Amino acid sequence: MQITPHQAKYFAYEITKQSPSNTVDKFAATLANVQATVDLNPHQIDAALFAFRSPLSKGAILADEVGLGKTIEAGILISQKWAERKRKLLIIAPATLRKQWSQELADKFFIPSTILEKKSFDQQIKAGNLNPFHQKDSVVICSYQFVRSKDAYVKQMNWDLVIIDEAHRLRNVYKPTNKVGNAIKAALADAPKILLTATPLQNSLLELYGLVSIIDEHTFGDVKSFKEQFVGTQDTEDYQALKSRLKTVCQRTLRRQVLEYIKYTNRIPITQEFFPSEGEQKLYDLVSDYLQREKLFALPKSQRKLMTLILRKLLASSTFAIAGTLDALSQRLQDLEDAQKQLSDPLDIEATTPDLEATNELEEEWDDEEEIEVVTTLSNEQREELRHEKALVDEFRKLAASIQKNSKGEVLLQALKKGFEKLSELGALKKAVIFTESTRTQQYLLKILEESEYKGKVVLFNGSNSDPRSKEIYKSWLQKYQGTDKVTGSPSADMRAALVEYFKNDAVVLIATEAAAEGINLQFCSLIANYDLPWNPQRIEQRIGRCHRYGQKHDVVVVNFLNKANAADQRVYELLDEKFKLFNGVFGASDEVLGTLESGLDFEKKIAEIYQKCRSPEQIEFEFNTLQNELEDNISSRMTDTKKKLLENFDEEVQEKLKVGKKLAEEALSRQDSWLWQLTRYFLNDYAEFKGEENHFILIKNPFPKENIHSGPYRTGKNVEDANLYRVGHPLAQKVIESCKVLDTKPAEIIFNLTKSGRKITALESFIGCSGYMTVDHYQIRSLETEDYILPHVMDEQNIELDADMVSKLMTLPAEFISVDSIVLPDSFKEKVQTRIGEIKKDAITRNASYYDEESEKLDLWADDKQASFRSELKEYDDEIKALKKQARNAANLPEKLELEKKRRSLEKKRDEAWKQYDLASKQINEQKDALIDELGKRLQQQTELTNLFKVKWKII
Repeated sequence: MQITPHQAKYFAYEITKQSPSNTVDKFAATLANVQATVDLNPHQIDAALFAFRSPLSKGAILADEVGLGKTIEAGILISQKWAERKRKLLIIAPATLRKQWSQELADKFFIPSTILEKKSFDQQIKAGNLNPFHQKDSVVICSYQFVRSKDAYVKQMNWDLVIIDEAHRLRNVYKPTNKVGNAIKAALADAPKILLTATPLQNSLLELYGLVSIIDEHTFGDVKSFKEQFVGTQDTEDYQALKSRLKTVCQRTLRRQVLEYIKYTNRIPITQEFFPSEGEQKLYDLVSDYLQREKLFALPKSQRKLMTLILRKLLASSTFAIAGTLDALSQRLQDLEDAQKQLSDPLDIEATTPDLEATNELEEEWDDEEEIEVVTTLSNEQREELRHEKALVDEFRKLAASIQKNSKGEVLLQALKKGFEKLSELGALKKAVIFTESTRTQQYLLKILEESEYKGKVVLFNGSNSDPRSKEIYKSWLQKYQGTDKVTGSPSADMRAALVEYFKNDAVVLIATEAAAEGINLQFCSLIANYDLPWNPQRIEQRIGRCHRYGQKHDVVVVNFLNKANAADQRVYELLDEKFKLFNGVFGASDEVLGTLESGLDFEKKIAEIYQKCRSPEQIEFEFNTLQNELEDNISSRMTDTKKKLLENFDEEVQEKLKVGKKLAEEALSRQDSWLWQLTRYFLNDYAEFKGEENHFILIKNPFPKENIHSGPYRTGKNVEDANLYRVGHPLAQKVIESCKVLDTKPAEIIFNLTKSGRKITALESFIGCSGYMTVDHYQIRSLETEDYILPHVMDEQNIELDADMVSKLMTLPAEFISVDSIVLPDSFKEKVQTRIGEIKKDAITRNASYYDEESEKLDLWADDKQASFRSELKEYDDEIKALKKQARNAANLPEKLELEKKRRSLEKKRDEAWKQYDLASKQINEQKDALIDELGKRLQQQTELTNLFKVKWKII
């Protein structure tokens, strides 16, 4: 379809316009950009709109239930900032989720990211970047602990947006003892923030106070006034007042409210039991006894708890996994004896456990406030003890090396058979992903499978992917997609994509370490086998979530291996299964249960402590019963009820809102798609070969020689696998849009061809044969936010005006133009444009006034809270003075009376001083409030700019 440069310019301005915060159009281009890779749901769009529905908003808590895609909501917000070229963006997440965030940003939102941790941070400092948090065109991702350790660097940044995932970790920030929470809060005090958590409220309303205070210090007063107003009250009005304040900063959607849009499949658990051989049991008992010894030379005191956890993970994985680390510990003991190392020298944990890929995350999250070893010269007695310990470790090494078969490995094929039989019943693809924590165990499992019916049908996935088969798969993949956008240029990302594609198309089994639990989409697979079962429930949920996710068409089978000879292992499995509900049901772990943990590592540590202290079945039973009771106590039904009252809206209200939002979003996305495709066909007409009317083309010549742009093919739409995905945010589309915005649109006569368009547009049919004038202006308001308006004004020669809907349809018709020397518009045009501008300004002032009123009301309530806190303190003094007066009157003797009078006078002095402080504080609070309101007033001042894009005569034929 042929269009004119004037239409292309109009479309380009429409695509790039900035709309008010409270409209779906605000995110239209962003949503159009991601809809090809993300099945957007109306509640996600609604949450993104809520987060910054006011330009005065400092952020929000997005508290949707588990499984509703809070990551997508955050991704929309990041994409919007990215599109606005506001790229100082930070994501704070648990260490185990950093890679997942990075991959999601790349795969779904086409946004690059940089994971900062100690090693990469130090490298950038050495390279001359004095603040590695400053990254050009890259989102920064790091862990909670890392932000705490580098808070001074974080504070230096003027962040455009900060996303805090699993934000319930910060819910105790109101406590001065919460060091991590308070460090993060202080470092990000001025940054706009989005907190993501399914469990914003677990044990106390003060947790809500804490989380809200991270977003905006002026929503509530202080802890004292919050407690007095809202904690412990049963008053319905108090609840309503609290709910009203939370409504502006916290949004929660429930699963049952969106079942119309999201379909979920189930989880089906299978337990594969095994009994260890005599040699395996002996190794387990020996290493376990060794780890329980009071003093160990091989493990520095500062790292003992962490290393004990790691060694137990390896021991549970396989004899092959533990063998390498026992070698490293033996070498350390030898180095200590030879005086090449001192007791205080820390272990290089990565080097000591090279086949355990999760050590980086464990170290990052581990609380290192352990006892530091005092450096001493070894005595003769200690040397003897050290030699004895080395002899023990060497004995363990030899025993581990002598065991060539593991009982758990021997039942692997049996477990797969059970799993595949279940998949057959479900009608699912015969695909299985086996998770292990150790690369040595991974090699052992590969050997078993390659000697079975699965020979040649197995692919490995780990942190390095350096085996010959993976390299071969990668090489073939690069050749297949050479010259396309699928090749990102990042070897690690491209290797991951190659291996996942190979698993999908060619292999039956993927044996993966934890690296595969982070960020990849395996929804085409419906069988997960936890060969090693982590103790961290969030890690398990992450593994299962690779397959059991939105878009999964079948129930997911979860196979877990269980050592029937180990009472502790059985109790751990029981907790994970029955209390955390990880392996059954539609949604996996519940909000209430996962919310009892500030982090899965806390639970992991508690389990490690039980293994470390228990030496008998009775002890194991007692300790696990205690832990189970503790978990149950934390799941408070009273708080669950309170959460419902405060954070949940009526279903009908939400569902109706989502239906309206869905319709508006679909209309906006349809317009964006149409505009982009039409201006692309116009601009690339001489540079590309278009495939009929399909949204598909191949570049014959690069219109932007200075840019690295592939020849194609390009295609729009969803699930595009045979071409580059063409979308608003694609570099080629961005260049095309910007080029169309500066097209030379001289005066012309445009002839719109409705007859040959192949479309029936009833509203325009009566104008066939008519002609008239058109002007299109770009009007911009800069106040609290920048707002763009594209103002087409169209009239025929009888002064009949075409309404906005008719104009938008007119502009999409095929057309051609004839240049003219000039266009003289009727006088009425200028009046109409000015009238429309007046309406826009009035709407903007009304909208900004509502933002102002809301912010002023919030600040008034904040000031009242602060003053109430002082008044409460004064009342306490008055009550105490009154009580002392009464005691003095009833005193038994004069000395006692005088002593009480002395106390009263002392209290009255304190009260009088408190009154002075109250007057001063009240004045300061009001001054602070007035200053904030004055600042708002300055931001409300409008600047405007009007630019004419083109003037034309028109005719419809």
